[in-house]
Amino acid sequence: MPHKRRQDLFIPLLTVISDAAAIEISFLFSYWLRFFSTLTYYIPIEYGLPPLDAYIKSSFVVIPVWCWLFNARHLYLPRRITSFSDEFFAIVRIVVLGMLLVMAGAFFYRSFSYSRIVFWILGVSAVVFISIGRFILMKFEQFWYARGNDLKRVLIVGTSTVADKTYRSLTMHRSLGYEALGYCSVHSSAGDTMDHIPYMGSIASVPELIKTRHIDMILIAFSETEQPLLHDLVRNCQGLNVEMMMVPDILELMTSQVQIKHIEGIPFLGIKSPTLSSWNFIVKRTFDLLFASLILLLASPIIGLIVILIKLDSRGPVFYLQERIGLDGEVFKVMKFRSMHTDAEQATGPVWSQKNDPRTTALGRFLRRFSLDELPQLMNVLRGDMSIVGPRPERPYFVEKFKNQVPRYLERHRVKTGMTGWAQVNGLRGNASIAERTNYDIYYVEHWSLVFDLKIILKTIHAVLFGMDAY
Repeated sequence: MPHKRRQDLFIPLLTVISDAAAIEISFLFSYWLRFFSTLTYYIPIEYGLPPLDAYIKSSFVVIPVWCWLFNARHLYLPRRITSFSDEFFAIVRIVVLGMLLVMAGAFFYRSFSYSRIVFWILGVSAVVFISIGRFILMKFEQFWYARGNDLKRVLIVGTSTVADKTYRSLTMHRSLGYEALGYCSVHSSAGDTMDHIPYMGSIASVPELIKTRHIDMILIAFSETEQPLLHDLVRNCQGLNVEMMMVPDILELMTSQVQIKHIEGIPFLGIKSPTLSSWNFIVKRTFDLLFASLILLLASPIIGLIVILIKLDSRGPVFYLQERIGLDGEVFKVMKFRSMHTDAEQATGPVWSQKNDPRTTALGRFLRRFSLDELPQLMNVLRGDMSIVGPRPERPYFVEKFKNQVPRYLERHRVKTGMTGWAQVNGLRGNASIAERTNYDIYYVEHWSLVFDLKIILKTIHAVLFGMDAY
């Protein structure tokens, strides 16, 4: 019996229905809030009560246009594997663009005068209602896949460490929507390091497996020496309706910001550019100053309480100063609440903290669990030593150790180090792999934006409240 190709219509259809309902509710809510709520006491209605049907008719035009905008930004795909912060900022951008179109249409539509206040309320409420609907659907989608519904059947090709990690991730997180069946080796027998993964055959058997095992997706994880096999694999799978994806090799990783520039007619291939332009530097610094000042103001009672508790908990200074490496390799002293005994490294020398670290004080364990020991770093931000978001500031001892062991490690120092960062919010804290953490840091360096910083801050709040990897 031929395999029926998975269409993946269920989740996208639910998302479209959710967005359409949220936009309609936003119109009705905005109309009610402006003309029937207590808002009328503060902003009186001057020109009488407009008919509701005019706004409802407008919503029937706005809904398809906004849904088209969402679709144009690829927000109706299944298995988008995104965080809610990604979703939220995408919604904000599209609603802002949608509101510009709505106001432009209202300007040219002269037969009815729309309330500008309703438009402002509509913009805010649309973000709220659409976000709520998307959040509920995101949780439902994870539940739907976790129960084994509409899973994409995946075959991994390759025996690299990435192939092993890919299989483990897909198997452990079924809510992503994939079912990893096994792997194919580039050799004629199973790989020595992949014993725990079902062996499906050699690379030559991939086309037949696609047909007999109804494979939906091929994930290619070749090592650097196996890259020439890719052309043959793609050629052998011609005519087979299967999605193929691969992990980029080291060259693609190093040239993720490739640009072509012409100087006097001569083409140059740019593989590295300044991280922050002058304008972006001003934007980031201004945000750091405003955000750090606000948090210091709001957290001042907590900071005062922590100072008292540290003095009562153990002997020693309240604050702990330690040399770290920052922007352009410059040394600065990071400021933290002391969470360890004063002689913590007397016997060991420079070492990383570990889970259930005996050097940590009773209060220090609590402070580290919720990252409260790092609040004084806001002063480092105000002084300009650090940023709110950036790569983790490391000690000179470890920088010297890793700069020759980890490829592109020193690229982390092209921006200011941060109180939180892309690596930390992805679970790479404590004794996590330095190479993997560095890859996340470099990605941040090369893809900085203010929206990216806001996204990391939101993920940090979630990690502080619910994460268990801080020690």
